[in-house]
Amino acid sequence: MYPRLSQLAADLDAGRTTSAELTEQALAKITDAGGEGARVFTKVYADQARAAAQASDALRKAGLQRSAIDGLPVSVKDLFDVAGDTTQAGSVVLRGKPAATEHATVVKRLLAAGAVIIGRTNMTEFAYSGLGINPHYGTPRNPWQREIDGGRIPGGSSSGAAISVTDGMAAAAIGSDTGGSVRIPSALCGLTGFKPTARRVDMRGVLPLSLNLDSIGPLAPSVRCCALLDAVLAGEEFDLPAPMPLRGLRLLAPTNIVLDGMDAQVAAAYEKARNKLLAAGAIIDDQKVAAFDRLAAINAKGGFNAAEAYTWHRALIAEAKDAYDQRVVSRILRGKDMSASDLLDVINARGQWIAEVEQQLAGYDAMLMPTVPLVAPRIADLQASDEAYFGANGLMLRNPTFINFLDGCALSLPCHAAGDAPVGLSIAAKAGDDKRLLAIGLAVEALLAN
Repeated sequence: MYPRLSQLAADLDAGRTTSAELTEQALAKITDAGGEGARVFTKVYADQARAAAQASDALRKAGLQRSAIDGLPVSVKDLFDVAGDTTQAGSVVLRGKPAATEHATVVKRLLAAGAVIIGRTNMTEFAYSGLGINPHYGTPRNPWQREIDGGRIPGGSSSGAAISVTDGMAAAAIGSDTGGSVRIPSALCGLTGFKPTARRVDMRGVLPLSLNLDSIGPLAPSVRCCALLDAVLAGEEFDLPAPMPLRGLRLLAPTNIVLDGMDAQVAAAYEKARNKLLAAGAIIDDQKVAAFDRLAAINAKGGFNAAEAYTWHRALIAEAKDAYDQRVVSRILRGKDMSASDLLDVINARGQWIAEVEQQLAGYDAMLMPTVPLVAPRIADLQASDEAYFGANGLMLRNPTFINFLDGCALSLPCHAAGDAPVGLSIAAKAGDDKRLLAIGLAVEALLAN
């Protein structure tokens, strides 16, 4: 499995490696002509990373350590501002636009913690798809069945983020999640992804998709890694919670919508994970969540994403519509026909919807479901057909979107057997329950590893 951040930090502390060595190893993976680096990164900060690594090693030698991620290579998604660069968000339409004058808050916090920012990762253009396909910079290939029929999608929108970790180009990655963009690629690539409560992490300096739904979270090898990075991103001291006992843990498992269209591999992995939880003493209540049936109607005209994305993009679309990924711009343009009343309807419906779901969750520790219902489709199949592309996109986004609309927090944990197609198990909770959810995740992760 992928090296945990705690193990890499221990190796640094013990002198078994240096930040400079870890950074050179990451850069070698990125520049390997036979690897995915050219599709994973839109910009590599080789010189800056080497300088940061040398500084980390010097401080460690002097007995100074800024955090538990000091000296570790970390990638950041191509929608976080880095001073001196134009934030392009996986697009070409922003080329030549003014460069950022300061770092995004999350970048500042990573640097202050001593992280070595290795580069900016590729993504679905403007974060507006759950597949990870990018016609401008190429599509990073999923590590599963990479060499067969052109490879499979990494998931999106944080596509390059996931592959930077699976391929050893970074120890961990920072992505964004508006409708699953951290959790989908984590599920499809066998990583752990954490979507915190949206307000937990400062969004300043992040190119938005939806200010109502955007959140920032890590893609990493484990729950502990995610908890550590989440603390850095939130500007908090790291305090790892104790794993929550599984005996007596109460889990609500929705029976409507979230299980529709599951392929055989996801269904088998999900059932096996459920059985392990039951055997460990967890209580799983299968219930219909009636509010889930209404979300499609609430968002029928495009929802927050279309309205807010069109507001941000309208002048740029007028200037350079043909330079967009046409499958992305077609979704943004749905917002053109939304009125102020339409948006207010969504806002008002959301408040009532959240109250209803939270009432049903009362008395439960978390919600359980498959992160996505499919294993990773082939890139070529989705590139060749709009019908296949939009069909797969809808399925990928469906389950994670419930948690964004809930304003909740969620983990995606690998639950597949070694060698099988990666499958993610979603554990989710209401807003503000982040640390409790991480405690549950630590326990479930240990169970699934056995």
